[in-house]
Amino acid sequence: MSSSRAPRPVCFYAGEDYKMADSLGHLLFQLMLSMRREVEGRMTELGLTDAQWKPLWYLKEGKADTAFELAKEMSIDAGAMTRMLDRLAAKGLIERVRSETDRRVVHLRITPEGEVAAAQIPHVLAEVNNAFLTGFSKQEWYQVKEFLQQMLLNGQRMQADKEDPQ
Repeated sequence: MSSSRAPRPVCFYAGEDYKMADSLGHLLFQLMLSMRREVEGRMTELGLTDAQWKPLWYLKEGKADTAFELAKEMSIDAGAMTRMLDRLAAKGLIERVRSETDRRVVHLRITPEGEVAAAQIPHVLAEVNNAFLTGFSKQEWYQVKEFLQQMLLNGQRMQADKEDPQ
């Protein structure tokens, strides 16, 4: 979009005849739940729970390297993250290493066993995404992504407007 001004809102829904089952938010939520269940089932086959594969993947991708950074990146409680990391360490998938420059900081590293597990994660995610896109053409897939990205931009714009109402 070339203009920085927000486009005029549309009116596809009306409160008088609003049906939750037809709601875009409800449909997206149901889709997300369905995809999540499928990912969870496939990750279980790898010995990982839903809560375990995500921090392992974030570490592998270099998005964080401390418990605090992981908790912030994943928007979860630091205490819950610490407990999850305890389980990953007990499985031998990660290790904690105290910083040489700041003894208060503990860095997280993926072990060789963790590397093997982490290497399988993108394949599971790709398989699930592809399964849910069965019947779509490549052009339709691009369109779906563009539509969702536009909706995300709309949401970011609304959030920015709330933070800076002018």
